[in-house]
Amino acid sequence: MANEEDDPIIQEIDVYLAKSLSEKLYMFQYPIRPASMTYDDVTHLSAKIKPKQQKVELDMAIDTLNPNYCRSKGEQIALNVDGTCTDETSTYSSKLMDRQTFCSSQAASNVSRYAAAIYRKGELHLTPLHGILQLRPSFSYLDKADAKHREREAANEAGDSSQDEAEDDIKQITVRFSRPETEQARQRRVQSYEFLQKRQAEEHWVHLHYYGLRDSRSEHERQYLLSQGHGMAENTELIKSPSEYLMMLMPPNVEEEKDKPVAPSNVLSMAQLRTLPLADQIKILMKNVKVMPFANLMSLLGSGTDSTAVLRCIQQVALLVQGNWVVKSDVLYPKDTSSPHSGVPAEVLCRGRDFVMWKFTQDRWVVRKEVATVTKLCPEDVKDFLEHMSVARINKGWEFLLPYDEDFVKKHPDVVQRQNMLWMGIQAKLEKVYNLLKEHLTPKKQDGQSAHPLLVSGEQRVNMAKAKVKQNYGLLEKELQKQKAESKANDSPSKMDISNVRIKEEPVSDEEPMDASAYESMNNGMVNGIHSEENSMDSLNGHLPGGCTDRVAQELKAFVMTTFKKQFVLTLSELKRLFNLHLASLPPGHTLFSGISDKMLQDMVLDTGCKQILVPFPPQIHAVSPDELKVYALWEAGDIYDQHRQVLLKIFTKNYRVRRNVIQHQLSQECGEDLNKQDVDRVIKDCCVSHAGMWYLKGTVQS
Repeated sequence: MANEEDDPIIQEIDVYLAKSLSEKLYMFQYPIRPASMTYDDVTHLSAKIKPKQQKVELDMAIDTLNPNYCRSKGEQIALNVDGTCTDETSTYSSKLMDRQTFCSSQAASNVSRYAAAIYRKGELHLTPLHGILQLRPSFSYLDKADAKHREREAANEAGDSSQDEAEDDIKQITVRFSRPETEQARQRRVQSYEFLQKRQAEEHWVHLHYYGLRDSRSEHERQYLLSQGHGMAENTELIKSPSEYLMMLMPPNVEEEKDKPVAPSNVLSMAQLRTLPLADQIKILMKNVKVMPFANLMSLLGSGTDSTAVLRCIQQVALLVQGNWVVKSDVLYPKDTSSPHSGVPAEVLCRGRDFVMWKFTQDRWVVRKEVATVTKLCPEDVKDFLEHMSVARINKGWEFLLPYDEDFVKKHPDVVQRQNMLWMGIQAKLEKVYNLLKEHLTPKKQDGQSAHPLLVSGEQRVNMAKAKVKQNYGLLEKELQKQKAESKANDSPSKMDISNVRIKEEPVSDEEPMDASAYESMNNGMVNGIHSEENSMDSLNGHLPGGCTDRVAQELKAFVMTTFKKQFVLTLSELKRLFNLHLASLPPGHTLFSGISDKMLQDMVLDTGCKQILVPFPPQIHAVSPDELKVYALWEAGDIYDQHRQVLLKIFTKNYRVRRNVIQHQLSQECGEDLNKQDVDRVIKDCCVSHAGMWYLKGTVQS
């Protein structure tokens, strides 16, 4: 009471609610402009609004006579946007950037708590706001300038490229029929950015007339901000009890909860997740992650979670594969659903995915072609199965995503035994459905690799290497003696220095480091089937057999010669891609599988008469892969066009792209003869490709 007496009420002000403009009143904010620099005195040329979206655009004049205005820049912008022609569709009819467009964005989605107030004659009049908009300069004219630039580029390309240069090859067209749209697909489409943009574009602009601050019409409209007939009895919105008035001032946050955006289905909130029952938490996690070690699952569930309860729940939604948990197929493909790629029902998808999971229980590697042959599913569905639990390795197949979890297998043998029994039942069911042959049931051995994990500890690697050395000691000694005998008989220097081979006869101690390359080569020694060391010709056992080096060099040289006689110009990345395709077509055990490094491939290219073309790429292109910047060309093919191609290649050492007339002029000048158009076309198409009216060496067009 003492405080209230010290702070007496000085004045009471009546508050009135005006509703005349409640559905039409907007507040405009200019966040990039200080309050002292208003647009009140700037000429407003036009105004328009989309009421449903609350989107406003204002066109304001620019003072071109101001000393701070750069006239040359204004003329250049107008020329870039409208070009040289002037018509009704021109953005700047005066050939000068003399206007500026302001586009609005909503500052707040919920403006029910905001109002505009006028204090007059001891009365406070409040009008609720319909929207709060922030206006910023729009740069849509730059989009028009880019469109004009692309049109000019297309016109130049059409003018420079002759009709004969166009490719008239018949192309195959795949006809696809759209499937009925599911409810989930419809919801994703409705929430997509493209759909929202389309909906916004469908609403028509409503053109408005702008009145200045001091205009009589504006003064008239401002009168509506005052409550009309506030002495009447029906105007009792603010005559409330204290509790009702407090509720009006601070309403519950129902609107905020309603307007809360829905998170995507693949995004998890850990705070919300932990409010669910344990079984639901595990199901959601496994459905999103798909493959997870048990230790990682326990860390995601938080401290204090009972591991026994987790084990009981995880077995309901996942199966054990190589010591890791993989989500069950019926969790990913519920009943009455179908494949988004082929429309195959969920039951068939579950059987196919179970077959892939079962294959990974037998081996760390699965071949995609074998899965497609057995399951008879489309390649897209098979790829989805494999991507759930494995990663692709070039020339090898698909490797299981995670290493073998030996710790879990040792700690929970009862769970492992129960899972093995489940897999036996699944295997029996798959045998009946797919009529599996013996070759499908027997796990494949890949280069000494079994179903046991590839990724083992260092101590295990050492022990295995010791056992391997003792096992193969006799064989290695016999092979060495045989090679020595052959070298003496031939009386010629061998490609391989056998004298450098040493076999230790004394036992190896535990502290001595052992050679484990026979086991590490699957992961560490080779990358995509090619040795990572550039100067390495070593095979898996440390050396190549006698005569193998020559065979590898011959095979590699034949491939390089054949490829360059077809292509003439190749980047290193494209050459490596073609070489990997060539390897994939070779039978198993071919000599080229001994390991070809990038350096060996480049040396062979230079040895076969090709040359590296030093193309002067612009600086911004240097961000791409270095292999795409190394360009090689066949210098002499042995035909009548060798000299012409050499002149063409020299042109590209000065510029990375040229026009056709430059090439034709240089050919005529260097070769000293009048070339017909057919010969010029032949030489250009051997080495170049056309893009946007310019010619580039093959593989050097950057997207």
